Amino acid sequence: MPLIAERVELARRGANDKVICRMPSGWAVMGDVQFLEGYCLLLPDPVVPSLNDLSEQARAAYLLDMARLGDALLQVTGALRVNYEILGNSEPELHCHVFPRYASEPEGKRRMPVWFYDWQSAPPYDEALHGGLRAQLARLLLT
Repeated sequence: MPLIAERVELARRGANDKVICRMPSGWAVMGDVQFLEGYCLLLPDPVVPSLNDLSEQARAAYLLDMARLGDALLQVTGALRVNYEILGNSEPELHCHVFPRYASEPEGKRRMPVWFYDWQSAPPYDEALHGGLRAQLARLLLT
């Protein structure tokens, strides 16, 4: 099963420990790694290949949920801004990366895409360290 479909199926069963909450268009989840604390993804439910495969109404709902997740990140983390990336080249199923960007990032990386970070040595999501942030995001998104 492709990765995004697998993660959505786990979320549906309550077995995805990174779920923030169910949103109208899908699932807000914490990223597997947290090189930028608060890194999240929005996974559509049902899973589709790309944004263009959604109806106009479903597309609007997905993009609104994406922005709401970014608003919550700004409020909870104090980030300067949020970057949104829908790529789908490696995982050809719709998913949006939502990255908080901070003034405290190294100068050489702050102005660059996040893909210049070392993802291999990035700290993994850890409920003991990041669970409080996940809970704060859920409270904001569910109100």
